[in-house]
Amino acid sequence: MNRPCLLIFGHGYTANAFADYVRSIDWEIFGTTRNPQTADLLIKKGVKPLMWSDETKIKSVINRSDYILHSIPPTEIGDPVHKRFAETITSRSTNLSWFGYLSTTSVYGNHNGKWVDENIPVNPSSNRGLLRVKAENNWSSIKDLPLHIFRLAGIYGPNRSPLDKIRSGKAQLISKPGQFFSRIHVEDIARVLKASIEMPNHGSIYNVCDDMPAAPDEVLDYAAKLINYPDLPKVAFEEADLSPMAKSFYSENKRVKNDRIKSELKITLKYPNFETGLNALAEK
Repeated sequence: MNRPCLLIFGHGYTANAFADYVRSIDWEIFGTTRNPQTADLLIKKGVKPLMWSDETKIKSVINRSDYILHSIPPTEIGDPVHKRFAETITSRSTNLSWFGYLSTTSVYGNHNGKWVDENIPVNPSSNRGLLRVKAENNWSSIKDLPLHIFRLAGIYGPNRSPLDKIRSGKAQLISKPGQFFSRIHVEDIARVLKASIEMPNHGSIYNVCDDMPAAPDEVLDYAAKLINYPDLPKVAFEEADLSPMAKSFYSENKRVKNDRIKSELKITLKYPNFETGLNALAEK
């Protein structure tokens, strides 16, 4: 009997955490990459690498996949997976059990600190949010595709957290009163994806975030105290030297609700707030 087959488009940080989480299950896991060094690392983790340039082999794996996770962000010229493989995925759609697309909460745009849920109409205020909406719509237009959209908040976890930013010497407390960001530990993303595969609901959209939106300076201050770091410099937002990308994040102020992952997928977050997440990371 053939093992269930999982294909991951874009084996980056989140996809890698998901593959690690389900590695104990008897699945055949493939992951696409452009980097030969990443391919070697995937082999060591029991993931079969697919070079992005090998279109024929990727199409062959699509045609026998049970589950597909798409984690490659769109660019100005569109969604690379949709552009190259939409036709193959469409022909396979009725035989797929699950197709997961990793989107972001940037599709909601700015709500001046108010709460948003999945029923709020998308209204992106940034170009990256607009590109995500277009990608979501492209996949939603494929008939019979067992699509599940996951709108991720800011992702943190091992080797990618406020603790690492502080240790790099690049952290500063940027003060912008009334600013809220939502975030999610990468392990909880993996748990949500696994739960969705076990309880598929085609066409569903899920916000994936923790219970506690918070100001970024509050989170950094907590992280600094955890590792007994000297007081971080505090800078008013208007005076901070930020990249255009960083400034665009601050232009969107909202608190994101996660009720649906709890009610539909029966998820109890392992890290329901930044404090529990950072405490666990600091102990490692």
